[in-house]
Amino acid sequence: MSGKAQSVISGKVLDENDQSLSGATIMISKDSTSSILAYGISDSSGNFNIQLKTNLETLFLKISYIGYSTRKQKIQNKDQQLEVQLSPSSEELKEVLVEARIIEQRGDTLSFSVSAFKDQKDRVIADVIRKMPGIEILPGGRIEYQGKPIQKYYIEGLDLLEGRYSLANNNIAADDVSKVQILENHQPIKLLDSLEFSDRASLNIKLKNNVTTSGTAELGTGFSPLLWKVKVTPMIFTKKNQAIITYQSNNTGSDVSREIRDFSISDFGRQEFSINKRDWLSIRRLAEPPFSQERWLDNNVHLGSVNYLIRLKKDVDLKTNISYLNDAQRQIGNTQTRFFTPTGTIELVEQTNNDLFFNTLQSKFILERNTNDNYLKNELEINGHWDSQRGFIDSGNSKILQRLSNPFFVVWNKLRMLKPIGKQLVTFRSNTGYTEANQNLNVNPGQFEALLNNDDSFSEIGQAVNSSTFFTDNSAGMAKKISGVTISPEVGFSLQNQHLKSRLAIQEGTRGEFLNGDFRNNLDFLSSRIYFTSRFVYEKDTWNFRLNTPVNYRAFTIEDFFLNRSQDLSRLTFEPDFYIRNKFSAFWETSVSANYSNDFGDVSRMHYGFILNNYRSLQRYNSPLPEDFRQRYNWSLTYRNPLTSFFVSTSYSYSNTRRNLLYSNLIGENGATVLEAVEQDNNLQAHNWNAKASKYFSKLNTTLSLGATFSLFKGEQLLNQRLADVNNENLSFDLKLESEVTDWLSTSYSGNLSFLKTTIEYRAINDIETQQHSLDLFFYLAENQYFSINSEYYFNNISEENRNNYFLNLNYQYTFLKSGIDLEASWNNVLNTNEFVRVSNNEFAYIQSTYRLRTSQLLMSIKFTF
Repeated sequence: MSGKAQSVISGKVLDENDQSLSGATIMISKDSTSSILAYGISDSSGNFNIQLKTNLETLFLKISYIGYSTRKQKIQNKDQQLEVQLSPSSEELKEVLVEARIIEQRGDTLSFSVSAFKDQKDRVIADVIRKMPGIEILPGGRIEYQGKPIQKYYIEGLDLLEGRYSLANNNIAADDVSKVQILENHQPIKLLDSLEFSDRASLNIKLKNNVTTSGTAELGTGFSPLLWKVKVTPMIFTKKNQAIITYQSNNTGSDVSREIRDFSISDFGRQEFSINKRDWLSIRRLAEPPFSQERWLDNNVHLGSVNYLIRLKKDVDLKTNISYLNDAQRQIGNTQTRFFTPTGTIELVEQTNNDLFFNTLQSKFILERNTNDNYLKNELEINGHWDSQRGFIDSGNSKILQRLSNPFFVVWNKLRMLKPIGKQLVTFRSNTGYTEANQNLNVNPGQFEALLNNDDSFSEIGQAVNSSTFFTDNSAGMAKKISGVTISPEVGFSLQNQHLKSRLAIQEGTRGEFLNGDFRNNLDFLSSRIYFTSRFVYEKDTWNFRLNTPVNYRAFTIEDFFLNRSQDLSRLTFEPDFYIRNKFSAFWETSVSANYSNDFGDVSRMHYGFILNNYRSLQRYNSPLPEDFRQRYNWSLTYRNPLTSFFVSTSYSYSNTRRNLLYSNLIGENGATVLEAVEQDNNLQAHNWNAKASKYFSKLNTTLSLGATFSLFKGEQLLNQRLADVNNENLSFDLKLESEVTDWLSTSYSGNLSFLKTTIEYRAINDIETQQHSLDLFFYLAENQYFSINSEYYFNNISEENRNNYFLNLNYQYTFLKSGIDLEASWNNVLNTNEFVRVSNNEFAYIQSTYRLRTSQLLMSIKFTF
């Protein structure tokens, strides 16, 4: 029997002006009414290539593109090259939209229909996005597409929130949104669109109306204890103005601070200055459970946020984002820690009761002009943290009181300008910031008696830290395209000046004493960098190349005026970065990257005197400046087919870090740890692999997602003065399912299975296996009513007690159809599960944390839009 003949149909799709059409759909069948034999999508150059096996002598070809007439013709079943020109047609647009109503593709834009994914229970746009294949909302609120964080979150093409997009995601009504768009390979700077490709995706919310004025509100109360929940969020979206204002307060365990988390991806290049809050000191805290915070967070929170964008003129925006958070939290539980050393095991059990108080003010002011011939963005950020904490620990042998004050302040200004001058594009960047922290920790009774007080006990120990950092980075460059290659040389200078003062005091009764010698710091840390970078970008057909060749001259001057210690160091470094990508078909894409970097420590890893970080951790880095030489390699492969709603991605990365310092941990019998740095070359190796797949089954109204990750870490540690090889392995599998089973039932399931393995000097430590399963059932009793059952199950193989944890919530919602008001009644933690055990490990310790959960509680609430 002879086999089927194989032929290759290839060609190019053009518009009426002979320009390439990317994203055209090519379908091949027996005739105009038969099922499809093969199909493809034209790439960014309009090309397509379709292989098929059939004994048919003739084939039916159909080529369609949104807004153009559909081309239909018969062709011979043989290898051939076609050139097809489409002409505009408004009538055909309607036909194509009906065919691809779930996911549409036009060029690099994928449009997901909200109505196709939304069901009766969904209220805000985040509820719908979670069901869309290829898109994932992580527990903290960050959005990823094909396993990578999104670059921008637009609302009607405007970036109102600048990375704090959870505020929009959790408040914009799903009924107000027509489409969620993924902008693949999105270059947010219009002036660079033809000069520099992007491998990042952005998300855009398309509203149903040109002018949308709406808001959401929720009021709730319940017991026990006495509960309240208040949320009011008015919003307005027009072509020239956008605003989201919110006030939220509750004591039900809802962490509203997640709505103002910043997920911005910097467009400033490599950042050597961080505005994230630095806590030099801390109290011992419990490991938080890995599930819904409403089950465990004992809080009393208030959040106010004002976010406003005004379009001053075409493509010129002024943005203001101001938020204030006041939150009081309580943690109660216990921790069992086992330290594994080459000579034996040390065990510590702690009963913990903590009170945490957070006061945070965040403000951002942005002026941005983004046109085809000019780009200017100036961003001023001013943040203040006035936090304090107190904790009580009962370790059996002693009862320990901790008091912490850890304020932090930062002001930061970023400026970026791009302007064509002649045939060149001139660029300028300026990045300047200042941080300040004045923090104090008191521990009663005193600790580390042998080291601090000749083995004599004392009543209290106090640690004070005052630190400040000034940073500036300024550069100028140009960009020009020569023979298809964009060349961008840049020269710049950066300076960072850090000051650190610390004092350690002990007190016995009314007598206090400041310790001198190795227990004080008065450090001045000055680092500077002169750099020259050449950037080469090349695009041809389906290939993208990018090469950075930065050359840096670095100088460091470190001096401690109290201990009379100093260092001077200079280095000339070359840190290349290479990236290549190939879109080898309409659906498949692969990329490879490699880079080499030289990282140097700052004042947090370079101070000669001891600092008491927490009641049982004393650290100093009495050593040369840390130098890390890191190689990174990454490979990724992605597949996405909007025709079948199927998305797959996988990636593997390897890094090897050569360090000049090894960190020594001296662990006492009571768990007290003294950390010091020792000058000794050593290597760290890390392997990471992950894979994700998701598909939407339109006939079943179901989205299925699968995932797997594996990581392997190899390094060396000095544990109780003995060198040990430490290996950590982590393997996990994920499964998620969102399904509208029938008109009266929908379900949501997520599951995770994880295996952790630690080996020290070829001695295997207890393997940790954990399972997490969550199943939600929604029963639609009528058009305006539903009842839901939310269940969770957690397992770990380590705990002798509480290996299995079960949770159950019941919820009923009634909607007044005319007014759109929701009445909701919730019974949380029906089984009254009062404890949860979480197990984890690090390089040399196993930690079992038992967290006290919120008791069973009832909550009644009313929700409405306005």
